[in-house]
Amino acid sequence: MKTVKVSGKTIEEALNEALEQLEAANKEEIDYKVIEEPSKGFLGLIGTKPAVLEASLKPDPIDESVQFLQKVIQDMQVNVNVEVKKRGRETELSLIGEDLGVMIGKRGKTLDSLQYLVNLVANRHADRYARIVLDAENYRERRQEALEQLAERLAAKAFRTGEKVVLEPMNARERKIIHAALQEKEGVETHSDGKEPRRHVVITPLS
Repeated sequence: MKTVKVSGKTIEEALNEALEQLEAANKEEIDYKVIEEPSKGFLGLIGTKPAVLEASLKPDPIDESVQFLQKVIQDMQVNVNVEVKKRGRETELSLIGEDLGVMIGKRGKTLDSLQYLVNLVANRHADRYARIVLDAENYRERRQEALEQLAERLAAKAFRTGEKVVLEPMNARERKIIHAALQEKEGVETHSDGKEPRRHVVITPLS
């Protein structure tokens, strides 16, 4: 990472010099420390010392997350590339290639674990939280559709039999999809039960 040592009559002047040398737009993009405070010296002239700073660009959270993911892919020895897509406040890292099954894992568990790690890496130095979603050939969208269809079928079963239906353990995101799918569904209600990682959704018929 590029580090510059700059000076100026004031700290603000030294900061502006650092921004220019690092080609940064504002102070929020850099880390800096004051090496020497400015001093005016005798009569404001003799022995005057400038402010001296060391400054460097802050790591870009998206660049860091992509580099981390590419290293994981290399270590896994799979033929997969990473494509970055901005989606509003979120950034999607889309996996493209031949070995996506390995990256997704059973019911998306590998993909979820990688997404968790990618977000940790992206936000370890960030001032503002960077939300990163990891996807592979629209797996997230396809999984959501499958869960919504499952929710409808099991809600119909609970209503028909008059007995509650207990779903398999799911992560928080997938439980939220089930709850949302049945939020307006007449004749049933949902709640989560159990402790992680065995927490699950229960669909209960209303009498």
